[in-house]
Amino acid sequence: MAAVSSEILNIVPIDLEYTGLKKGCMAGEVAVVTGGASNVGLGYARALAWAGAKVVVADLNEVAGAETQRVINEENEGDVCLFVKTNITSEEDVKNLAQQAFAKFGKVDILINNAMNMRLNGPILGSSVADLEASFNISGKGVMMAVKEFVPAMIERKHGIVTYSTTQFHYCPPMVGGSIYTAGKAAATSIIMSLANEVKGTGVNVFCLTPAGVGRMDLSKIAKERPNFDPKLFAMPGFEGMIPPEVGGAALVHSLLHAEELHGSGIIMNDALVHMNYPFPVPETVNRAEAKRLSDMDLTMAFCYMGDGFKK
Repeated sequence: MAAVSSEILNIVPIDLEYTGLKKGCMAGEVAVVTGGASNVGLGYARALAWAGAKVVVADLNEVAGAETQRVINEENEGDVCLFVKTNITSEEDVKNLAQQAFAKFGKVDILINNAMNMRLNGPILGSSVADLEASFNISGKGVMMAVKEFVPAMIERKHGIVTYSTTQFHYCPPMVGGSIYTAGKAAATSIIMSLANEVKGTGVNVFCLTPAGVGRMDLSKIAKERPNFDPKLFAMPGFEGMIPPEVGGAALVHSLLHAEELHGSGIIMNDALVHMNYPFPVPETVNRAEAKRLSDMDLTMAFCYMGDGFKK
C-alpha cells in the first residue's frame, strides 16, 4: 500500500494489519461516510478503503473532501473513493449524494452517519435557538434523510449496515459534548435505535458507535500554552493521549464485521478495541471487563433511567 502524505489533511500513513484486521476484509462493500473529510470520519473512510471497500465521502468542506479523495485513491492505487460535496441538512444535497454514489459504484452497502458541527457545543442558557435548530438539522434531520435515501435498497437486497457516531445523551462534565451538541446527538441516536427495530429481520443491521476521545492533538504543546490544561483528562485508556483517527477506523471496521451481533445496540470505541484484541501502547490502563448487554426493553427505556430517582 502506498504511503501518502498531505499538506491539507492531518494524517499519517495507514496500515492496519498490526491490529489483526485482514487486508481486503471489506472487499465488495460500498460505504458512504458523512463528515468523512476530517478527524474520525476521515479515519473511517481511510480504514474502510484499506479494508477493501469502495468509499463515498460526503462533506461540506470541498477542499478537504477533494484531498481526501486523492489521498485514498493514491493509498489504494485505484479508483476506490468518490467525494461528493454535501450539506447533510439539504434534502437536495442528500439526494444528489445518493444519485452520485449509485451512479459511481452501483450500490451502497454501508451508511456511516458521522457528520456534525462541533462548534454547536454551547450551554442551553448561553446558546441561540438557531444553534439548537442547526444541531438537530445536522444530526436528526440529516441522519433521517440519509437513512431514507440508502436503506430501502439495502432492505431490497437483504444486505446492509447503518451506524452512527454518537456520544453521551446529555451534558456531563468534564466530557467534551456540550448541551446543544449532545441534544442533537441524542435525537440521531434515537432515530438509529428506532430504525434497528424497524428493520429487524430484513438483513440490514443497525448500531451506534461512540468514538470517544478520537483526535490528533499535541497535548504536551497545549499544556505548555495553557497552564490550567490537564493532558490526563484527554488521555484515553490504553493510549498515551487521544485515540488516533486511523485506530478509530480500525475499530469501525471490526464493528462492521460484527454488525449482526451489535444490531440494536451501541458500543464505545474502547470496548470495540478490546474486543478486537487491539495492541494498546499502554495496556495496563485498559479495563477489560466484559460490558453488559442490555435487553431490547432496557434499551428502549434507557433515557428514563437518568439518575437515582426518589431519594430518602
